[in-house]
Formats: sequence, C-alpha cells, structure tokens
Amino acid sequence: MNHVSESRKHPPRLDENLEREVEGHLRGSPAGGRAEEWREQDPPIEGEPEITALPEDDPISRSDVPLVMTPREIDARSRFGRYLARTTFPAKREDLLRNARESKAPEDIIEDLRRLPEDETFETVARAWAALGRSMDQRF
Repeated sequence: MNHVSESRKHPPRLDENLEREVEGHLRGSPAGGRAEEWREQDPPIEGEPEITALPEDDPISRSDVPLVMTPREIDARSRFGRYLARTTFPAKREDLLRNARESKAPEDIIEDLRRLPEDETFETVARAWAALGRSMDQRF
C-alpha cells in the first residue's frame, strides 16, 4: 500500500519528500534517519568533566546513618522554607534575611536566620536548616 497516494493534506511531491525524511524513523534507524555529523555532541576536551544526565551524589548533605524526621520537624522545616524563595539560593545569611523580611516572615524565622554562619553560602533551604543543627531527611 502506498502512503503517498492516500494523502489529502499535501501535494504528492511534498508527501514524497516527507516520506523520505521519516524513513529512518520508520525503519528504526538508531540515528533517527536524519542525523548529521554537526548534530553529534563533541567529546569532552582533555581535563574537562564528561557531560551526563545522571546526577552525582552529594556527600555534603547525605548522612552515614539514615535520619528520619518527625512530622513536627517536617512541618517546621516546611514553614522555615516557606518564607525563602527558591530563586534566592545560593545565598548568604544576609540574602536570606532580606528575602525573609520581604516575605513578611515571623520573628522566630528571622531569629533562626540570624543564627546562621555569616560567611557560609547555602545552596538550598535544607542546607540552611541543617546549619541550624536541625535534622535532615535522607532526600537532602
């Protein structure tokens, strides 16, 4: 059965061109049928890291012993993070304090943020939470 003669959306010449373009896909070509050398990713230059889609383990936030947070601790961390915009991170203590004030954080949250080390940069809410000596979940 010829697919070209059955089309009613395109003129026959366009149908033939489209059919040739997708032929590799239809036959299961690993390159997709239209792969061109300029589309291929270059290998990393010597000394540069290899690009991968797989995340790396984060040794800073993982614990040797699994930590289980209580529901109360989870709620407290959630409340703490509610007043800190994700776009603020990575951030130093003063940035977090400014963001919390702009978010109209309650005084107890502001006090917690004041206790953070002054020169440390926090990558996430969880890192700031841990710097206060609070429990961390294994996810972080």
